[in-house]
Amino acid sequence: MWLSIDQLPAALKKQLAPVYFLSGDEPLQLGEAADAIRLAARKSGYDNREVLTVDAHFDWNSLLQSADSLSLFAEKKIIDLRLPSGKPGAEGSKAFTAYCQRLPEDTLLLISSAKLEKSAKNSKWATTLEKTGVAIQVWPLESKNLIQWLQQRLQKKGLSADQSSIQLIASRVEGNLLAAAQEVEKLYVLYGSGQLTHEQIETAVADSSRYDVFNLVDAALSGRLDRAGKILTALNHEGIAAPVVLWALARETRNLIHIQQQLADGQARNGVFMRHQVWDKRQKLVSFALNKLKRQDLMQALLLAAKTDRQIKGEETGNSWDSLLQIATILSGKSVI
Repeated sequence: MWLSIDQLPAALKKQLAPVYFLSGDEPLQLGEAADAIRLAARKSGYDNREVLTVDAHFDWNSLLQSADSLSLFAEKKIIDLRLPSGKPGAEGSKAFTAYCQRLPEDTLLLISSAKLEKSAKNSKWATTLEKTGVAIQVWPLESKNLIQWLQQRLQKKGLSADQSSIQLIASRVEGNLLAAAQEVEKLYVLYGSGQLTHEQIETAVADSSRYDVFNLVDAALSGRLDRAGKILTALNHEGIAAPVVLWALARETRNLIHIQQQLADGQARNGVFMRHQVWDKRQKLVSFALNKLKRQDLMQALLLAAKTDRQIKGEETGNSWDSLLQIATILSGKSVI
């Protein structure tokens, strides 16, 4: 059956379906819906997970082989299939139909797909998936829906704000939910939980309109240490809170570690990038950074991030901004003296 994304939490509490089909071009909602399904499945004993990413060389027989294969202890498992194109083709259509006609026991199939074309929604394969389990089409949020989403996002962090303040955030992010989530995270880091004033939000949003922490991260990953240093100095002079800068650098470092490990395990690059929300515009930059950074470099940056956090909290001596520059230096591929 087709459900809206808002109906998913209640549906997961009632009963798990054998198949979940998620499609759309809004990455944050799509990723969080998949996370919610995986979490609900783990709570129900689906401890094993096999990730399959469909690319030009994908063998659709591997889906059916995975469905037929049992672990040594016959544990429940999730088949996590990524369909970046949104088009399974003739072989994929046959594989989906065959899978649904003979559903394997103790197996949950989760399909994450790009936005479906209008004609594809009524295709045999999409109809079969929808009738067998749960299908959700994710749509970009606009207007009142975006305002409501922001209110809920703030509430999850223990934050609240008046309507005009939330509209200010909405106008800043222009419907980009990834940017909106980052703004909410930044507000929480800056001010903690509680009621936000319009002035606080205006100040935080205004800061990000100039040099921002994401420019800093991209400058470091591209190896442009001089530019990264200038941005970091500007952030400091403009009064940007050190925890916000640290959050961005540490977040990128952790993502690079996870991506690097999954690539080393033989997982397809397109699928790994999709899972970590590295979209077309940043794939070249992230690939460049991965080629020059070794695992020990990234681990060194992560350890330095922990030290910086202690410096910010006054639990360790040293200048936190100097340490932030060292993290950026490591990410740029340069040695820290």
